[in-house]
Amino acid sequence: MKISGFTFIRNAIKYDYPIDAAIRSILPICDEVVVCEGNSEDETGALIQSVNSPKIKIIQTVWDDSLKIGGKALAVETDKAFDSVSEDSDWAFYIQGDEVIHEDDLDTILDAMKKYKDDHNVECLVFKYIHFYGNYHYVADSRQWYRREMRVIRNDKTIRSYRDAQGFRRNGKKLNGKLINACVYHYGWVKNPYLQKNKILNFNKLYGNVKENLVLEQVELYDYKNIDSLRLFEGTHPIYIQERINARNWDFEFDLTKKRLTLKEIFSRFVEKQTGKRPFEFTNYKLI
Repeated sequence: MKISGFTFIRNAIKYDYPIDAAIRSILPICDEVVVCEGNSEDETGALIQSVNSPKIKIIQTVWDDSLKIGGKALAVETDKAFDSVSEDSDWAFYIQGDEVIHEDDLDTILDAMKKYKDDHNVECLVFKYIHFYGNYHYVADSRQWYRREMRVIRNDKTIRSYRDAQGFRRNGKKLNGKLINACVYHYGWVKNPYLQKNKILNFNKLYGNVKENLVLEQVELYDYKNIDSLRLFEGTHPIYIQERINARNWDFEFDLTKKRLTLKEIFSRFVEKQTGKRPFEFTNYKLI
């Protein structure tokens, strides 16, 4: 069985993406990791090379900044990376620049790949998500944060990145997936408030959100307190993110008793607690 990792990134240092940790976290079970490095304005290329592994295959790309509808540029870059995955790989492990896999989950992921390798009705593996917010102690837990997503797909180039690269489809249809007991640790909302503001300004440009940027440009720091619900993280972080945790240079405190939940959120939480199912949940996949 051969496994390829793939990802894309641009301006990782400028916008503080832990792409080096993301790559390192999947390297142990990958035979190669394809990294599409966009036309960066910083030393992103050097950061990727610092991982120093012969498994890494760096491809230079140029982003089409005219694609401003629904984050389409992100999907285009994802497809470039996927298309560069070796043809003889069985699985393709997708990871974004602010996502990290815990070392304790690698055996579970590898076992699932082996189990379903020859079951071609299984087109993807679906992971649970932990969305950190504000700092490394808080987890966002309301419905506005997706709780699951596919991150391992068949090496079938008819599969394409969907919308803004959160998931994948084949001919516009959802992939059949198996939910596995492994998590993606998402750190996109954990960084210095100044860098977070600049990251969101850049991100909004990819979606054409001009009005939102006009408001955000008036402040110096991103305000993390504008959140509906958080909980404390109970667990350990992946080893490759620990250096960033130790170097944290900002503070954020949140009163966990303050919840700004809609009636829909309250109803959904009740049903999920009773049944394990989340009403009205959008998914990019079909669990089988």
